Amino acid sequence: MAPFSLSSFSPIPPPAIPSFSSSSRQFQSIRIYLKVDGGLASLPTSSNPKVVVTRERGKNGKLIDALENRGIKCLEVPLIQHTRLPDSDNLCSVLSCTSFDWIVTTSPEAGAVFLDAWKAAGTPNARVAVMGAGTASVFENTLPSLKKSLNVAFAPSKATGKVLAAELPNHCNTRCTVLYPASAKASNEIEEGLAKRGFEVIRLNTYTTEPVSHVDQMVLEQAVLAPVVAVASPSAIRAWVNLVPELQKWDNVVACIGETTALAAKNHGLRKVYFPANPSFEGSRADSIEVYVLLVAAAE
Repeated sequence: MAPFSLSSFSPIPPPAIPSFSSSSRQFQSIRIYLKVDGGLASLPTSSNPKVVVTRERGKNGKLIDALENRGIKCLEVPLIQHTRLPDSDNLCSVLSCTSFDWIVTTSPEAGAVFLDAWKAAGTPNARVAVMGAGTASVFENTLPSLKKSLNVAFAPSKATGKVLAAELPNHCNTRCTVLYPASAKASNEIEEGLAKRGFEVIRLNTYTTEPVSHVDQMVLEQAVLAPVVAVASPSAIRAWVNLVPELQKWDNVVACIGETTALAAKNHGLRKVYFPANPSFEGSRADSIEVYVLLVAAAE
C-alpha cells in the first residue's frame, strides 16, 4: 500500500492560507492510506454519521451516495435555501433583446437561474464563463440540440472571483460586454475587476441565499458530533457558525468545496479546514472533488 497523494488538497492553518509548496510538511499528519492505482478504498463505517452534508434540500443526494458507497455514513442537514429575486425575471428579457460577449456564472445556483432564463428567452447564442467544476456541471445536462447555441468556454486557473476577473479573455475590437447574473450576497470583486480591465459589466442580482428557518435540535446535536462537516458556500459557513453552541469548543473538520468557502471558514474562527487547491475544470465533477476532500478530512 502506498500513501495516498495529497497534492490536490490544502489545509488552512491560521493565520494564512499557504500554497502547497509551503505547506507540504503539514500533510504528514494526515493518516490515510489508499491504493493509488486501484481507486478509492473504503473507510470503515459505524452507526454514527461520519460526514454532515449541508447543501439545500434535494441537492445532497449524489454526494451522499458517493460517500456511502465508500462506507462513509452521512447526515443531511440543509443549512441554506435559495430564493429567486425580481432580477431573475428581468434576466429573460435582457437575454432576449441584448447580446453579450460573455455570461459569467460563479455558482451552481447562478448557472441554474441563467439556464432557466436562457431557455425562456429562446436559447440565444451565449458564451459562458464558469467559476469552476461545480458551476460547469450544471451545464452538462443541457440537451445536445441546445448546446449548439451555448458554449461553456472559460474557467479561471483558480476558482475565485479575483482570478476570474483577471483572466477572462478580452478579444473584442470594441468594448467587451459581460452579463453577470449573481447572488445578491456576492461581493463586487468580479465586476470591479473586469471594469478595471475595460469590460462593460451588467450585474443582475437574480437570487439570494438565506439560512434555513429551523434545524431540529436532536439532528443538530448529532451533527455537531460528526467528525466532518461539508460546506459549499460562505452562506453555509455562516449558518453553521450561528447554529453551533459554544463554537469555540467545536474543533472538528470542515471540508469546503473551494478556497472562497475555506476563507470564510477561517475568518469565522474554524481551524481544521480543507479544500481542493486546484480543482480541475476539464473532465471533473464537483461531487468527485468533494468526495476526495471528505475522504482525506474524514481520516484526520
